[in-house]
Order: sequence, then C-alpha cells, then structure tokens
Amino acid sequence: MSLAIVFSRAGGLDSPLVTVEVLLTNGLPSLNIVGLPETAVKESKDRVRGAIINSQFEFPVRRITINLAPADLPKEGGRFDLAIAIGTLLASEQLALNEKQQHKPIEQFEFVGELALSGELRAVNSILPIAVQAKKNNRILIVPEKNGIEAALIKGLKVYTARHLLDVCAFLKGEKELNEARVQTTTRHSAYSICLSDIRGQQSAKRALEIAAAGQHSLLMKGPPGTGKTMLASRLVTILPDMDNTESEEVAALRSVCGEPVNYENWQVRGFRVPHHTASGVALVGGGSHPSPGEISLAHHGVLFLDELPEFNRKVLEVLREPLESGKIAISRAARQAEFPASFQLIAAMNPCPCGYWGDSQNNCRCTSEQIQRYQNKLSGPLLDRIDMHIDVPAISHQELQENSEHVETSVEIKQRVIRAQQCQKIRRNHCNAHLSNKEIEQDCRLSTENQKLLEKTMDKMNFSARAYHRILKLARTIADLDDSADIQIQHLTESIGYRKTSYFNHE
Repeated sequence: MSLAIVFSRAGGLDSPLVTVEVLLTNGLPSLNIVGLPETAVKESKDRVRGAIINSQFEFPVRRITINLAPADLPKEGGRFDLAIAIGTLLASEQLALNEKQQHKPIEQFEFVGELALSGELRAVNSILPIAVQAKKNNRILIVPEKNGIEAALIKGLKVYTARHLLDVCAFLKGEKELNEARVQTTTRHSAYSICLSDIRGQQSAKRALEIAAAGQHSLLMKGPPGTGKTMLASRLVTILPDMDNTESEEVAALRSVCGEPVNYENWQVRGFRVPHHTASGVALVGGGSHPSPGEISLAHHGVLFLDELPEFNRKVLEVLREPLESGKIAISRAARQAEFPASFQLIAAMNPCPCGYWGDSQNNCRCTSEQIQRYQNKLSGPLLDRIDMHIDVPAISHQELQENSEHVETSVEIKQRVIRAQQCQKIRRNHCNAHLSNKEIEQDCRLSTENQKLLEKTMDKMNFSARAYHRILKLARTIADLDDSADIQIQHLTESIGYRKTSYFNHE
C-alpha cells in the first residue's frame, strides 16, 4: 500500500484548501475519485492517465483511490489535474524529491492546473483568489505558464510556472529550475483616453459629479437625449483616486472567478460596468446553480452605470436596494450559499418621459400626462430614496458647444481636489462619507442651530424620509470637505438640499 498527499485549491472567491490523497492498493486495476467530484473532476482520471503515459511514465496497474478532502466541499473544474498526477507519481514511487529539494517538502507546495492528454498544462480560472490564500498559508504555488502573471500580482507570494507535467517533475527531482512568475506594472497616468474637458457646458452636472466622486455618493441624472449624461458618467472614473493594493486584489479576484482578464498594466484603475437594460436579476447581482458574482460585484470599488434606468425590469432594480446599503450581496440556493462584496458607486441616467423631451425648452414633448406618470412610476420610491443625489442635465446651447477647451478644467485637476477630500474623510473615519453610520453622522455632521432649523423646515415642506435626512447630512459633509471646512456651513447645507429636490417627480 502506497499513500501520497499533495495540496491544491478549489475555485471561488474564498478558494478553500483541497487535500489530494492518492492511495494505491492491490486488487483489480481501477481508479475512483471521491470527495463530491463533479463531472469535470471525474473526467480528470482520463486526462491524468493520458498525461502520465505521454510523459514517459507508467500508469499504475493497481487499485487507485483518490480522495479530495474535505469530503463535503463540492469540487468542479480541471484545476486538480496537476495535483492528482503528482500524487499518483509519488504514490507509485516514480517521483521522489531530490536532496536539493529536501528543504522544500511536498507539503510546502500547492499545485493548480489542468492537464492536456499530452501532459501540457492549461490555464484555469480563479487563479488570483487561489494565490491570495496560498500566500496566507505561506506556501509555494505552481501553476500553468499562462496563469503566472496573474498569480504574481500578489506581492510576497512565490509562484513557479510550468508548461508541461515533465517540467514540474524535473523541478521536484531537482533536475531543473522552473521560471518564477513576475509582473511589471507600468505607469497608470495614461490609463484614460477620455477627460471631463471633452464635455462642453454642463457646469452644474460636473460639480455634482465631483461631489459624488469625493464622497462616493450615488447619483441619478435626468434629462433629454443628447445632453451628455452618458459622457458624464463614463468620465467619473477619471476623477476617482486609484485603488490601493488591497482593493486591487479584491477586484482582480472577483474578475478572476468570473474568468475575466485582469489588466496587468493598470490593474489599480477603478472599474466601470455598464450592464444593458435587458440584463436579468441574476446577471446584475449574481447567482446560478454555482453562485458566481454579478455586475454589482464586478463593479466593486468602482462604478456601476445604469443607462436608461426606467427601461430596466422593476424587479431587477429592486434587488439593488440591499447592496446599496450594505455593500455586499448574499446569494442563497438550495445546495449552496455565497456572499460577494458589492461596494459600488451607482450612477444612473434616465429621460424624463418616453419621448425624452418633457420639460425641455428646445423640443416639444409628445407624451400625455398618463404616459409620463406610467414611465416614471417604473422607479419605486424606496429605490429613489436610496440614491444620494438627483440632478437635471438640460440641453446646452450652441454657444456652449463652441466653448474653448483651453478654459475647461481637466479630469486631472478635479481629481486632485477629490483625492484631498477623500484623504480628509479617511483620516477622520477611514472611509468615505457615503458609508458613515448614524452614530458617525451625529458626530461628524453637526449643524448650527440656524442650519438645523433650515433643515427641519425643508424636511417638513418636502416630506423627506429619515433616510433622505441622513443622506443630506452626509452630502453636506462632503461638500464641506471639498471646501476644506471643518464645519458644515449654510452654503454647504443648501447645496446638499438642492440635490434632493428632484427626488420626487412632478407631473403638472
């Protein structure tokens, strides 16, 4: 009886450790894989057999039992192929660690990769979260060559890459060295080909965008077609501070789980996701029989832009309520549960009516009051109440279109103000104002007696909710931070209130 134990990892955001136990016993030749393997894992026995034979080894003609522990964790994909092959060769004594490798016992390695029948290694998904967990456990990771750069993004982790099963075996025997994966990130200053200076006019909308960026507030833009709503939204990321290493690793891990490529050159640039209005609830928040992240998780630490907001299915939009408050999404299915981060900044745009020209001074609206009411009622009050800022983006004149770009502020200039404001917030609370708790609001957003009376009068007149009250205070705190003001002044409060006045549509 021969037993070998090697380590690998399952997929997913948490990438739990999987212990691959290979046992060879006497009996009729067979190969059984246990430990909740799915179809792709069960089929690995044929891939491993072909890879071992074509790598000039002998496949053991014995009873082979492969246990993937823990037994109650479902296993999927071909990522265990390399670990199973190494375990089989160790158990059959065709592979032994050379004296040069004695200081690195097999327990210090984790093997991840799919095998071709020829023995070549193929790339797998979810390599970045695997690398994060391998670093936490202080192990050395061996992956296919195409996964090397992505795994090397995790600083402090030793990653070796291989093209073939023979390369891994030669390395373990001390006969050759594997290449250590490295990545070189370039400067991020050229990450954007767009700038806020591309947009003529719309100074009030640009001001709102700057405030939204400074405090990570959500924003709804309403206006007729062609006024620059989409252009404004797409340029929000150009004035947001770059992500730090921790945020970058979280976002890259989510993309890796979904099989999306990671931008190695500018991986600290915040994401900008634009799902189509026909997207389903599962596509937006995540789900499936094997829960996977949706658009709101892929927009983690970035921007989620919902264009033509009323065109989305109302039930789809309602699922955004909880993530907007909590910054995460919990997905429960009959067999599995998963929780994904979803701390995104929501930017939405909409027309005021079906034809788009209600309230426009330059075009006549063709819609009836009933059509306008029906169109705007597609958005529920509770969802609108959770959006911090509501602004109108009107049509601009021909004179504004001809404005000289030399006199327009660039994204770089605005970004510096946003960075200073966010630094002030993080010194005070280690997070941006949009995420202040009720207790923190009481401490950081104190108002003078005069300002408190003004806010109370506005609350009564506009019939704002308690949630709107707290959002007005948080927004006023952000405006004060942009002005380097320790206290919320009257002009900060009135401007903040102005961004809530369009929360409830009129139909007169």
